[in-house]
Amino acid sequence: MLLAPSASGQDAPENLARLVARRETATEAERSEYTYRQIVTIEELDGHGGARGRYKEVRDVIFSPTHERTEEMIGKPENTLQSLLMTPEDFHDIRDIQPLVLTQDLLRLYDTKSRGDETMDGIDCWVLQVEPRQILQGQRLFSGMVWVDKKEYNIVRMEGRAVPEIRTLKTENLFPKFTTIRKPIDGKHWFPVSTYADDTLHFRNGPVRERLRIEYSEYKRFGAESTFTPK
Repeated sequence: MLLAPSASGQDAPENLARLVARRETATEAERSEYTYRQIVTIEELDGHGGARGRYKEVRDVIFSPTHERTEEMIGKPENTLQSLLMTPEDFHDIRDIQPLVLTQDLLRLYDTKSRGDETMDGIDCWVLQVEPRQILQGQRLFSGMVWVDKKEYNIVRMEGRAVPEIRTLKTENLFPKFTTIRKPIDGKHWFPVSTYADDTLHFRNGPVRERLRIEYSEYKRFGAESTFTPK
């Protein structure tokens, strides 16, 4: 199957990936000036689509004046999952892959290819395919598609999965395909507002359907001299 020609008749800039990475670097610098709340809900579904177990946590994410990330857990996580087990890779993906910001430093880890243009969420976008060049031991990377607004090269949406899957003789660590949506928070930079997934993980012992929801909310900008008091 071939990709349909660009509906607009326009060609994407040859340096599209670099333009996106430059914009993403500015977005990351701006986002490091914001606190926000992150609510993660993972449900394990039965054959009829009903939830038979759930993991839920709420964290306040803050950044120090030196822009180091700190997290404050709100209450205790709820965990009634039966077949699924949360792993360090899952928590890494929640932190760094699902809300991925494709900065200039990260771009060197990926091969990119323009896939035409498309209207996404009412916005004229370029479509960019992003794939890891190489995955080293212990690395977690993104594989999928991103939609970038044509005017300022902000990422509007991304769809894909965290890679690699990890399979050994005794264990399997599998990860769902997800979608992350961004919105303009400060009128200029686009931050993640939600991630969702509804995917079936095919383990050797049988399939397990997982539903994931991450909400990023309560973005609040703070200055280097301001003080943050955890809730």
